[in-house]
Amino acid sequence: MLKVKSKLPGEQLFASPTTVALASLLLSLVALSFSPILIRLSEGELGPNATIFNRFWISTVAFVLWNQFTAARGQLSGSQPNLPQRYTIRQILLLIGVGVVMFATLALWAWSLAHTSVANSTLMHNLAPLFTVCGGWLIWGKRFDSKFLSGMFVAIIGACLLAYHDFTEAATDKLQGDLAAILSAVFLGLYPLLVEQLRTHLSPVVIMTWCSAIGTVLLFPIVILTEGQVFPHSLHEWIYVISLALICQILGLGLYAYSLNWLTSGFVSLCDLFVPVLSTQEAWVIFSESPSWVTLVSFGVILVGVCITSTSQSAIKTEAESA
Repeated sequence: MLKVKSKLPGEQLFASPTTVALASLLLSLVALSFSPILIRLSEGELGPNATIFNRFWISTVAFVLWNQFTAARGQLSGSQPNLPQRYTIRQILLLIGVGVVMFATLALWAWSLAHTSVANSTLMHNLAPLFTVCGGWLIWGKRFDSKFLSGMFVAIIGACLLAYHDFTEAATDKLQGDLAAILSAVFLGLYPLLVEQLRTHLSPVVIMTWCSAIGTVLLFPIVILTEGQVFPHSLHEWIYVISLALICQILGLGLYAYSLNWLTSGFVSLCDLFVPVLSTQEAWVIFSESPSWVTLVSFGVILVGVCITSTSQSAIKTEAESA
């Protein structure tokens, strides 16, 4: 009788189509790491809320145009026209939830940066994988083995090292900003959980279209009330916000959503910890901000933690879950 050899977790991680999902996740993390760089470049004319608002509405327009282009190309090729998408009540609620969660994450994090130190805010914000794991366990009943949990805590320690290097006693009493950063981590932790549920039936383009559109609607009144300028005036500012939308929102979050069809939300959320490390390296090249030895140590510790979790059965979805 022929025996079928089962794949080990490490072999499964680099098996196609999981390999494609892993490559998509890595590319999405690189794209998302440019977000603070582009936001800083756009600070000459726009406030943080206006910058995020332009990111949302430009992404919405781009996704709608892409959907129209895809439909037109299908008609020209003679294929059967796609029927209008019918959503269940559960899918609609999840789509609204994704938009609200992404809006709340960005808004709370921007607010926390104005009311506490960058170190405090980053430290709290990097706790998002904890909320992803806890949320997956409480809401969806997910289970994570000891190897995955061990790797997660190692990676979080590495992320905390990066923030602790700039931690000062003078900033420890800013409770409101710290609480806002923790709340932003809660919402960021929920994001991959919601997208993971939607990916079983909807494409990344559909999910991100809803996410961007809802973010645009929610953020517009806030920009009007809190900031005087909504749109950029100069050409270079337009280039910055368009790049923010195309690179971070469309490419970054789009590939992020794509990877969640084969990789678990807990593993994907844990890989988010690479983003601030990558941003630091990019700031070194663009702004000549030399990284410290702590950055390199932090990167190494996070890499060790992610490698440990990648060998866990809790990192990769089964074929039934990915179908």
